[in-house]
Amino acid sequence: QLQLVESGGGLVQPGGSLRLSCAASGLILDYYAIGWFRQAPGKEREGVSYISSSGGRTNYVDSVKGRFTISRDNAKNTVYLQMNSLKPEDTAVYSCAAKSTFYTNSYYPHAHDYDYWGQGTQVTVSS
Repeated sequence: QLQLVESGGGLVQPGGSLRLSCAASGLILDYYAIGWFRQAPGKEREGVSYISSSGGRTNYVDSVKGRFTISRDNAKNTVYLQMNSLKPEDTAVYSCAAKSTFYTNSYYPHAHDYDYWGQGTQVTVSS
């Protein structure tokens, strides 16, 4: 059964850090580009960060540049999103998505490109 499972969300104070994990089962992540997306209440889903299947290329939405870092460990079939200096406006449900691709150095910033999605993990930044 193909499945992406996010973990690592929670409640954190402004300025704090969290590391989200996206663990895959039923698929080998080596062949997938990964994206992290978030959706806050009353807002549209937003792309946060993307990583190519090789891990060699990454990209971030401007609002998280310098604070978030995406990485992957294909041996563990897991992708991570390290989030530092968190702000209240980062509060959202964060979901990972996987896109099958032959292009090892391509990332995909559009949600409609992705084949599989996780259920999401809640991140709340509040004092």
